[in-house]
Amino acid sequence: MPAVSLKTSARVLWVGMMLGLQACTHMPSPPAALSGLSLYADVQRYEAFGPHRYGSPGADQAFDWLAAELRAAGLAVQDQAFVMERQYELRAASLHVAGQRIDVLPQWWLPDASATFALEAPIVASGPAPGAFVRLNLRYDQGAYLNASHKQALQAAFDRHPAAVLLTIDHPSGEVYTYNVAQDDAPWPVPVILVAPRHAALLDAAQASGQAIQLRVDGQHRQRVAGRNVIARLDRGRPQTVVVSTPVTGWHINACERGPGIAGFLALAREAESRWPEVNVVFIATAGHEIGHGGMGYFLHDSAPPPAQVAAWAHFGASLACFGWTRQDGQRVSDGMVDSRIRLVNASASMAPLLQQPFAAIEGRRLVGQDAAIGELREVYAAGYKNFFGMAGAHTFFHTTADTSAGTSPEALVPVVKAFAEVLDSVARQAGR
Repeated sequence: MPAVSLKTSARVLWVGMMLGLQACTHMPSPPAALSGLSLYADVQRYEAFGPHRYGSPGADQAFDWLAAELRAAGLAVQDQAFVMERQYELRAASLHVAGQRIDVLPQWWLPDASATFALEAPIVASGPAPGAFVRLNLRYDQGAYLNASHKQALQAAFDRHPAAVLLTIDHPSGEVYTYNVAQDDAPWPVPVILVAPRHAALLDAAQASGQAIQLRVDGQHRQRVAGRNVIARLDRGRPQTVVVSTPVTGWHINACERGPGIAGFLALAREAESRWPEVNVVFIATAGHEIGHGGMGYFLHDSAPPPAQVAAWAHFGASLACFGWTRQDGQRVSDGMVDSRIRLVNASASMAPLLQQPFAAIEGRRLVGQDAAIGELREVYAAGYKNFFGMAGAHTFFHTTADTSAGTSPEALVPVVKAFAEVLDSVARQAGR
């Protein structure tokens, strides 16, 4: 009797295990490419290349990596080589105040004769300042480019004829904030040097005492600087095409500014072959965003499919899945989602209805039509592409050297990338009818 009970119990246990295994086997699970761990690993891999400024070794390594990943996903990959007319290559910049050294950063573009220079002079609080520093504080306007009022304030500083301007942008991070520039922006008449808001008291004391401070900048101006986009295609001979784009370069390491978009870009590339057979797919990773959006312009001019053939253009812009942060006692501390973070969900009028359900749980301001054509979508819209969507934004450490992968997480990445994929599901279904 005990033996029979034992055999029966074992059989019941075995059957239960098999049923449990079958249930697990048939449970729906997200594709591996869309898992949080896979997405976050790509953010960290991008981060590991270091600064990604146009023309830098970190940017080159990031493009090499992207090309390899896109090939591994089964796409036909090509480099699109191009040239931007100028770039400034910064090696080091520091300010020495009362025996203390602080890192600073030039605001592009420096005068032609000031690629490398040293200056020792006092800060003059008011009036003419020949041979001296003048200081300027500007309010952070949550934009990526200096606005007209900023430029007027800078001109007033230049009118005092200083040797250099020490510019502080009152950014909530307390770090140096860098504005994007265009290729046709004129060089400043004198160097404009960005100083972090957290060093204001140090400069206040130096200004009050009249003591000289020392500035050292080491860099070089480069002309006709080579760059590249990476383009990957799945050409199935279909009448309609989906384009997926993301910028790769930026001022610093920009791990949360660029990393989530790049992770989403790669995730969709790994899904494309099996998930959207009804359409051709083109993936374009662009260079030069921070100094004039050069790469996107070259792609649109030379390699993009005609607007009439594009069922949808999906764009992964900046800061898509970044936490809020605050600074407490000089330390960086997570504070949930509470800060000056900006997140925008952008769509053409034709695409907006398709975003309603997939993006329902995504926090962010909705922009539709021409208002939604921001960042590199500006060039896409201007080129006549009527069916576009994407996201863009800013976070506490956007455009600063403190922007790391700690600003996002596997859990933050998944909903955003999943929403992009589900919109493209709808686009592909409609194209296949």
